[in-house]
Amino acid sequence: MPQFEKTYDILVTGAGVAGVAAAVAAARSGLRTALVEKTVLIGGLATAGLIYAYTPLCDGLGRQVTYGIAQELLHLSMKYGPGDVPAGWRSAGSRKRTRRYGTTFSPAAFVLALDELLLAAGVETWLDTLVCLPVMDGDRVAGVEVENKSGRGILRGRALVDATGDADVAYRAGAPCEEADNWLSLWGLQASLERAREAVSQGSGDLLLCGVSVGASNTGEGHPTGMRKFSGTNGKDVTEFVLAGRVLLRQHYERRQRDGGANSRHNLFPLALPATAPFRTTRRIAGQTTLRDGMAGQSFADSVGLVGDWSKRGEVWEIPYGSLLPRKVTGLLAAGRCISSTGHAWEVTRVIHAAAHTGEIAGVAAALAVQLDTTPDALDVGKLRQELRGKGLKLDLGDIADSD
Repeated sequence: MPQFEKTYDILVTGAGVAGVAAAVAAARSGLRTALVEKTVLIGGLATAGLIYAYTPLCDGLGRQVTYGIAQELLHLSMKYGPGDVPAGWRSAGSRKRTRRYGTTFSPAAFVLALDELLLAAGVETWLDTLVCLPVMDGDRVAGVEVENKSGRGILRGRALVDATGDADVAYRAGAPCEEADNWLSLWGLQASLERAREAVSQGSGDLLLCGVSVGASNTGEGHPTGMRKFSGTNGKDVTEFVLAGRVLLRQHYERRQRDGGANSRHNLFPLALPATAPFRTTRRIAGQTTLRDGMAGQSFADSVGLVGDWSKRGEVWEIPYGSLLPRKVTGLLAAGRCISSTGHAWEVTRVIHAAAHTGEIAGVAAALAVQLDTTPDALDVGKLRQELRGKGLKLDLGDIADSD
């Protein structure tokens, strides 16, 4: 027997930026909403993973394409810490990669702002609570079994959002999923006397936010020679990935100490390590629609949002509603890096701004489905598009065709 059981209108699993956006959007619709997170830090890879670069809301040519809660979160990331949107990001002729509508931020400061946002929206948050298994009613996901210090319990929802990053709920409910492996990488924060001196000379503490990264880029450069890739859905691989990343970081500081002398450890040292494994892609749903390479600039009749490519300029992707809907199960939406996209499209949709955007879309869709007494897969997309437009979102390429 479960030690506890609660029922909500909307249940969101995973409190990364996608889950936060989904929960806030649903709660703002007036529905009782819960957000479940296995760690004690809100924000996922952006905070616990120390990936402190909020990817751009623009197309790189001076045109904003993503709005709504994704934009709200960008500015909240800077509320209690450093970071600024670069002046001149609207200059289409600029070739500077940093001059886009994004920012870097302090992970800890972002956590504080996200806590405040969830509290203000009325979201009931469950931290240190592990989602174990879905609760099924036929082919409908009706809730999840969870485990925390109170024991095993059941949280139910009339509609659910899977924002776990790994499609954990969808996969365990029987939805078809696809997986990808990963190059080794690790991000961290460090203390640097050199940066501190520079901060003093410039009269700005921004430079005290000093990052360090080891391992591979998103395209594999820097992956240790001869080392295999890793699966983010295999328990032993996760452990090896984390430990191997820390070996690389140890080697990094050993080299720095050899070059700078033994006393250099007083002047440059690690300050914080990620509390979650920084996998880029793990498992995602095989949805009713899958975004694939070559679909940038393509229009969809059920488009519900727009995201720019963080890694290149000029490409804008419409997000079809079908990419948030798993097959073979109902009552469930995906959000964040586990929506249905593959290849470079997965690179575009897995990052912070896109995750927050699909999170809001999923939250609004879940709330509307509950209000209309239907399931997200049966929702009238026309009504959803009308609801999203009413919240100021741009839904298709036509919406930004004449934008400044």
